[in-house]
Amino acid sequence: MNQAMTSGGASPEPAVLDAMELASDAELEAGLAESAHRILADLVGGGAALGWIEPPSRDEVAALLERVVSAARSGDAALRAAYVDRRLVGLGYRLRHARPTHRPHADLEKLAVDAAAHGRGVGRALTAALIADARDAGIDVLTLDTRGDNTPALRLHRSLGFALYGRLPDFVAVGERRYDKVLHMLDLRRQG
Repeated sequence: MNQAMTSGGASPEPAVLDAMELASDAELEAGLAESAHRILADLVGGGAALGWIEPPSRDEVAALLERVVSAARSGDAALRAAYVDRRLVGLGYRLRHARPTHRPHADLEKLAVDAAAHGRGVGRALTAALIADARDAGIDVLTLDTRGDNTPALRLHRSLGFALYGRLPDFVAVGERRYDKVLHMLDLRRQG
């Protein structure tokens, strides 16, 4: 069993599991929605830009995960979950565009890392796994957007080869505050 999935070690690397690996562990699969809800609700409650103004309900998170897992089974998505000592510390997913495009294209939709695990490489491990999944699925272009004040995420995306392709000034409104929406893309055709 992966070191990150067992006890021991000062700061083990996260084990990054895909949807099928999660399904093969009944305990992890059963606790995924609740653990994901905890992370997402805490982050959104703290002001993180993850697509919700208010923290999502347990039912919203469960429905989202069900939709992504279903799409993953048909090859139109990938779900990744990061665990340390069998505790969910982050999750992310990508979805293939539903409309036809000129080339296979997918969005890296959500990437959420438990605040207690920030700075430990969880976001990098999740993003790298989702990039590899996209490449394996024949995706040509992977896109994502980030709120302009999320400096760590912007730095991570650039370090993994994402290129800026647009910025929508003051696009995201949170109460009275406004933030840019920063658009990045990764052309997987140009990477070996």
